Amino acid sequence: MGRTKKGDPVDGVMLLDKPLGMSSNGAVQKVRRLLNAQKAGHTGTLDPMATGLLPLCFGNATKFSADLLDADKGYTARVKLGVTTTTGDVEGEVLETRDVSGVTLEAVERAARSFLGEIEQIPPMYSALKKDGRCLYELARRGETVEREPRRVVIREITVSDFDGESFTMSTLVSKGTYIRVLAEDIGRALGTGAHLTALRRTRVGHLTLDKAVTVETLEALGTPEAVRVKLTPSDALLSTLEPVRLEAEAAKRFLFGQCLPLGLALRGRVRVYDDAGMLLGTALVDERGVLAPERLIAH
Repeated sequence: MGRTKKGDPVDGVMLLDKPLGMSSNGAVQKVRRLLNAQKAGHTGTLDPMATGLLPLCFGNATKFSADLLDADKGYTARVKLGVTTTTGDVEGEVLETRDVSGVTLEAVERAARSFLGEIEQIPPMYSALKKDGRCLYELARRGETVEREPRRVVIREITVSDFDGESFTMSTLVSKGTYIRVLAEDIGRALGTGAHLTALRRTRVGHLTLDKAVTVETLEALGTPEAVRVKLTPSDALLSTLEPVRLEAEAAKRFLFGQCLPLGLALRGRVRVYDDAGMLLGTALVDERGVLAPERLIAH
């Protein structure tokens, strides 16, 4: 006899404003308990020292979490010049300090703009990337440093504000896999002063934005799983950049059986698919002949 699943079959996306000090997995488990949900996952980790938008997926929404893993991310960071640390942020040990008295706002802006576009980043040792099966941060904590391959990332937007002579706020929109800590360090290196992050807040994941997010405290205050579930966003919030296709009853049934449908659609590429009642059935690919081929399906 199979094990009984704990919790209820809850579907949807919770846009969480993750607090400082909480791990992404800790956030998933916390909200999962508040929802009393069976199946849960997140859409890419956010460091414990970072706050901000962490979309959490429950039930059928977990099928589409990869769509946000590949999405652009928006961040606001506070960067301190003149100090480098072992981790590239405020949690590390100080490696070096330098004078920043001659640095101007114009110089900071110029240095930041020089990283716009496609660049190469060397991942930090204090990261969850693995080398020979071991997380780099585990090696770093033992004082080891290993060679890391540069990664190509894209800095789509970067602006500088609130410069006080030694610290500034940096707002960015970046491609997946970009390390904001490394970007801050690289700007400090370009200025000849060094730099590290003192705060990091994620403001955007794909088309999802922080202004729609809720805090753990808000969810806890609601008191019951049923009340918390009201705060969920429908699963198709993860797919809103895809064009919708609606199927009549018979076609919807065939689609859920995994059959390709020669519908002669004018659309091409990935689409989201609904039945005639507006219920999400999954995602599909439309080929050059207009044939709808199931990709990820939701069990109903």
